[in-house]
Amino acid sequence: MTPAIEKARRAGIRFQVHEYAHDPAAESFGREAAEKLGVDPARVFKTLVAEVGPRDLAVAVVPVLQHLDLKLLAKALGAKKAAMAEVKAAERATGYVVGGVSPLGQKRRLPTVIDASAEAHATIFVSGGRRGLDIELAPHDLAALTGAAFAPLAK
Repeated sequence: MTPAIEKARRAGIRFQVHEYAHDPAAESFGREAAEKLGVDPARVFKTLVAEVGPRDLAVAVVPVLQHLDLKLLAKALGAKKAAMAEVKAAERATGYVVGGVSPLGQKRRLPTVIDASAEAHATIFVSGGRRGLDIELAPHDLAALTGAAFAPLAK
């Protein structure tokens, strides 16, 4: 049980846990999840941590086949600019290792924005808190549990 799964369980929302054998040689954790779970990659989202101020971090949840547009993230958060966070800073703030960062159950609750494309799906897949583990849930449940807003983020 990861903190992400525990958070979803305690909230009483409908969700499903999906496990797969993670390949340490995989170059893209998100693409690997979509392939191994046999899911349309448009429904699989990665969790990225960005710096939006001198010491402020935020979370962006974007489709695995797309890239985060940092200008759009900054705009969504009302910040002047955004940059990808250092790996160690992201891991320290979330309590997860890169490739297994979940938007749920993070050590520190960070401002979160979910790409607006998630709203087109009944359910989406996000990391369950470790490599080889995904949680499937409704995008609006994810937003409610993380205090997230929906905005265009991907390019």
